[in-house]
Amino acid sequence: MQGSLRGNAGPRYRHLAEDGAPYETLSVDKLTPIIGAEIGGIDLSKPLGNRQQDEVHRALAENSVIFFRDQHITPDQHVAFGRLFGELHVHPAAPHESGRPELMIIHADKDSPRANGEGWHSDVSCDPEPPMGSILYIKRCPPRGGDTLFASMYAAYEALSDRMKAYLDGMTAIHDGEQVYRGLYANYGIADKPKYPRAEHPVIRTHPVTGRKALYVNRGFTRALVGVPRDESDGILRYLYEHMENPLFQCRFRWRQNSIAFWDNRCVQHRAMWDYWPHTRSGNRVTVAGDRPY
Repeated sequence: MQGSLRGNAGPRYRHLAEDGAPYETLSVDKLTPIIGAEIGGIDLSKPLGNRQQDEVHRALAENSVIFFRDQHITPDQHVAFGRLFGELHVHPAAPHESGRPELMIIHADKDSPRANGEGWHSDVSCDPEPPMGSILYIKRCPPRGGDTLFASMYAAYEALSDRMKAYLDGMTAIHDGEQVYRGLYANYGIADKPKYPRAEHPVIRTHPVTGRKALYVNRGFTRALVGVPRDESDGILRYLYEHMENPLFQCRFRWRQNSIAFWDNRCVQHRAMWDYWPHTRSGNRVTVAGDRPY
């Protein structure tokens, strides 16, 4: 049944959910068969053994975004956990903790003009080598609201028709941070830079670990398809954005104090809900560097 989630993405993910080898050093409780899992039996304040590191890597590869509850980690431990997955990425615009450029501040309160990540996006996709993953540690939560939505770009790609897949095959798009970042953090006293990252990336990206294909355009940073008229580009991108925001491709994470979310930017988009004003939501994000999409 081409073009439906049931006929394309679903069976593949059910295989991962039901037929994979059991985990030995942690528990994995899937949020949906498509995307997301809560990880138990692990304390990120303690050094991870090689086997447990491998299983965290595997859980991320199989579920695209993973969640950890009741974690009590220091900034150094947060950074150390990120470095298990690669070099760290420094955000081109956002505020960071004093002397810790790799430790981004995530904060919204009654005086904030906006909150981080309100629209669907993949983090800093405007970079020539966009981040591999993001690790968000929320230490202070509103009494209600403030959930984050995550959407599988594997599932979004697999649910496209064969004709649309053929049309998009080999196509690239421009991702630009200028419109997003200029003036965005003025309330933090952050001065604008002379310029912000801009890059050209494939519309369909191949994941370097799983080998699976994922859509790689997003409302936040993608400006235009390369090599087609602007009206055609706008129409196709609008269709893709509406398609990839289908709730069937999503999971929703309800934050509690001292929770961590770790998502794979190569195959996931996310959207933070700012539905908790005038309350406060606060934490830090460590971002793992990635490589050039192909």
